[in-house]
Amino acid sequence: MTSATGGLDRELCLELLTSRRIGRIAWRAADSIQILPVTFIWYDETIVFRTSAYGLLSELVREADVAFEVDDIDEHGRSGWSVVVRGRARATAEPEELSRLWRLDDPVPWASGTRNLFIQISPTLITGRMVSAASGPSHDGDLG
Repeated sequence: MTSATGGLDRELCLELLTSRRIGRIAWRAADSIQILPVTFIWYDETIVFRTSAYGLLSELVREADVAFEVDDIDEHGRSGWSVVVRGRARATAEPEELSRLWRLDDPVPWASGTRNLFIQISPTLITGRMVSAASGPSHDGDLG
């Protein structure tokens, strides 16, 4: 479940990651660092989301280093978890792969308009943390 350093093991990170459909992607955009929420799925060992070919996320047509985060926070209970995926984002252009992705039930973007550009994140590192007020103070900057 957790490692000696307090982090979550990969199996639990993937379980938590796949329990959500909304995450945040961060990358160095042309003019600044950006962080945006997206609807996503875990598919074939990658994170996949759809976006507009004309929006800010379309910058990811060119491969880029990104961070992707999902979490769950209980403010009242003062507990939560976070999973961060670091990796490379790229647009999917292969016809066979696009055909497979269009057959999936998800990811269905919440934003209106045409969202026919598929972006996939290939993970290089997946890490996670849990924190709870009952487990004592956090000294590593996580929620504390």
